[in-house]
Formats: sequence, C-alpha cells, structure tokens
Amino acid sequence: MKNSEFYQKIKRHIDAEVETAVELIKTGNLQTAFYHLERAHVLGQSITLEHTQVHWLMLKIGWKQRNAREIFGQIVRIVGAFTKTPFGIYPNGNTGGANVWFFKPMPVPNDLQKIISQAKN
Repeated sequence: MKNSEFYQKIKRHIDAEVETAVELIKTGNLQTAFYHLERAHVLGQSITLEHTQVHWLMLKIGWKQRNAREIFGQIVRIVGAFTKTPFGIYPNGNTGGANVWFFKPMPVPNDLQKIISQAKN
C-alpha cells in the first residue's frame, strides 16, 4: 500500500482526535484535551506533518499550564518529529507527552490498533 492511501484512510481519525482536543483547549479542559492529543499522536506518528502538529498542540497545553517540563519536552519533540519521522524513526505506540521517554515504544490501545490496521489494508 502506498503511504498516501494510508494517510487518506487514517487522517479522519487523527483529525477527529485533534478537533476534540482543540475544542477542549478552548474550554480549559486541558487534561482531557491532552488525552485526545496522545491518541492523535499514536495514530499520526508515522506522518510528519500530523506528528509535528500534535506536538505543537501539546506544547500549547504545556504553555497554558506553565509546565516547564512539558514545554521543553515538546520543543525537543517538535524538532524530532519534523526531522526523524520522514525517515521512519519513531517509537510505535508512544503517546508523545514529556512524561514518556522520547524513544520508548508502548502498547497501542486496542481501538487505535484496529484503526491503524484497517488503514493499512
């Protein structure tokens, strides 16, 4: 399968998580917004622009929370997402927050694994 086919199939799922997060950010529900960004991260971490966008939004939440660890962690992750993702360098299932090591692979939740598997077929 071409990457563009995978992108077309998974993009709506990534967008749904990101849109939910953006609405939650507007209402100040930052913790739940971050959860939806983590889900978007797992779905979109193989796509450079989607991966980078999620880290940018995570940075915004870190900024709103005045969380220095998250701010620094997301700056580093933005650079990594933009420069490493095109080469397929990313840890599968990693949720993308600064509370998780950059390259730690993590189990993919069953519902997200189903979405990923369907998009690959």
